[in-house]
Amino acid sequence: MSKVREGFLAGAAQVDITPPLGTVINGDFVAHIATQIDDPLFAKALVLKSGNVQLVFVVVDICVMGKEFIDEVKSLIEQGLRIKYHQIMISSTHTHAAGSVEEVHLAGADRAYRLKLPRLIFQAVKKAKARLQPAQVAFGGIDAPEHVFCRRYFMREGYEALNPVTGGLDQIKTNPFGAEKKIIEPVAAPDPELGFMAVKSREGQWISLLANYSLHYVGDWDNGTISADYFGFFSRAIGEKLQAGKEFVGIMSNGTSGDINNWDFPGQSGQSQRNFEKSRRIGADLAGKVTDALLDLRWETDPILRVKYGEHAAFRRMPSTEGLERARGIVQEGGFERLVPDRDGWRKIYAREQVLLNEFDPVAVCPLQVFRIGEGMVGGLPGEFFAETGLALKEVMAGRRYFTIGLANGNVGYVPPRKELDRGGYETWRCRISNLEAGAEEKLRQRMLSLMEGLE
Repeated sequence: MSKVREGFLAGAAQVDITPPLGTVINGDFVAHIATQIDDPLFAKALVLKSGNVQLVFVVVDICVMGKEFIDEVKSLIEQGLRIKYHQIMISSTHTHAAGSVEEVHLAGADRAYRLKLPRLIFQAVKKAKARLQPAQVAFGGIDAPEHVFCRRYFMREGYEALNPVTGGLDQIKTNPFGAEKKIIEPVAAPDPELGFMAVKSREGQWISLLANYSLHYVGDWDNGTISADYFGFFSRAIGEKLQAGKEFVGIMSNGTSGDINNWDFPGQSGQSQRNFEKSRRIGADLAGKVTDALLDLRWETDPILRVKYGEHAAFRRMPSTEGLERARGIVQEGGFERLVPDRDGWRKIYAREQVLLNEFDPVAVCPLQVFRIGEGMVGGLPGEFFAETGLALKEVMAGRRYFTIGLANGNVGYVPPRKELDRGGYETWRCRISNLEAGAEEKLRQRMLSLMEGLE
């Protein structure tokens, strides 16, 4: 007798991954140590199943996770839960107030936290799979332009935007704190869309809502604080607004936000005076917008589930022989223990980056992934891509709901479009988290489009 097809199933779960006090926090030029915990961090999993196809979304409250680390987690899931590697998408929210599993500039990985985190992420997926039930799914989106601003600016004549790698001047300035009156205009436009995928049981009980917004992070907290940033505030707020049950899992994922933050420099509205004022307000506002948009959704009870995955090579911009010798000379000056991230500090930090980057393989492996869930699609890119990339992918997918999850399945760092790389700015400074060749963004975008076309 043939097995009866179960239909479309979904399950979601979250596991607390809050690190203890004393854990290393990365995401800055220098390391910070966790001295206070404001709100919990989670690994959140959403499992979708139809027939023999399973699609797994995992979103982790963490700054970045490299491919090697994520592959370790995927191996646990594949072996323990019989879910295929290419059917799993694992991404970082990019909160800068979380435990460190990867070295970023002078902030190293916290070994103890790195060792325990894979098993916790696995447990989230295991719990989600155990909760699989007949379900329905719908995609939606609404614009929320008031919280996103391009952080890269053309500046007035006479302003000097130092490039610590070349020693010369950039054409633009990222985050021009204190120089707001010298701004001409932002370099590019943000992606204002708040996209989401909503999942309910067949009876109408909420299972999960996976949102996507291209806002880098908020960061309105003191150094040394552990927090999920606005990603966590949204997740809690959406559960409250939906009056969902205790097993509901609200998820906010990071989009293509490499050049986007929430600071309106021309309007000179920078950070809040009170910790988490902005994070709380933005999270609640976005949750309200999603709730309002739910009335217009088209729910599917038997969506097609498909996946396309590919690993593509991209050459790195490696330091020249002369540049490497110069960088070694700067590193030999020492003083890293007392370093302050000012102009001289940047000079030393980026000299060290050239020396360490020289040890990398000159070719980076870039995992690309696209899930199709009925009428919608979700892409995964392995780094901090600019809004331009996400907008270009959405333009091609006009007529179908689509959003891109950034920092998915790995982290090749910032991937600026060619013209932005030419303009310079912090995101382009060659280092271990910004080093792909000038044409990498265009090549990876075209390969993503090929994957999408294969799912039509």
